Amino acid sequence: MKRLLICAAAFSLAATAASAALPTGAKAPDFKTTAALAGKDHPFDLAATRKKGPVVLYFFPAAFTAGCTAEAHEFAEATPDFNKLGATVIGMTGAARVNGQMAMGDAAAIEGIKRFSSEECRDKFAVALASPDTIKGYDVANATNPAMTSRTSYVIAPDGKILMSYTDGNFAQHVSKSMEAVQAWKASAKK
Repeated sequence: MKRLLICAAAFSLAATAASAALPTGAKAPDFKTTAALAGKDHPFDLAATRKKGPVVLYFFPAAFTAGCTAEAHEFAEATPDFNKLGATVIGMTGAARVNGQMAMGDAAAIEGIKRFSSEECRDKFAVALASPDTIKGYDVANATNPAMTSRTSYVIAPDGKILMSYTDGNFAQHVSKSMEAVQAWKASAKK
């Protein structure tokens, strides 16, 4: 019963949308952070990464919650297809569930993100803790807890313009909408 209540609370938290998100066509704020891939941390620089191709930047409420884990699995499955189109995937969150407790912006949360990158992202793409500045810059503060993020996905072009912005508490269409935007970018880049 306790586990069911925790899952219900996590779903409720994940379903809370942000008040707004950056619109298509806006300039994406560049940032540098420490990300985790395959359980190991490394520097991540959005400006440098997008020079290689579009970036699929998806924000999720908290690592190791039901919806966020399912979304990570879907992005992990799709990452090779994104990579074939020249896109890089990175997930960001303001929190991680560690030992049954929510951790935000501290060493425990960082260790949780490292585990999440390996266990749930299946070593396919990087994840990072979103700083308060990044959460504010991308306008993805969770309405219930502003230290956490809403479920919002962006596709950012190499020139820094947002090609797609999608906010929905349900993870179900984030991967497909992101893929459609990357495919459209690829098709227009060939012309």
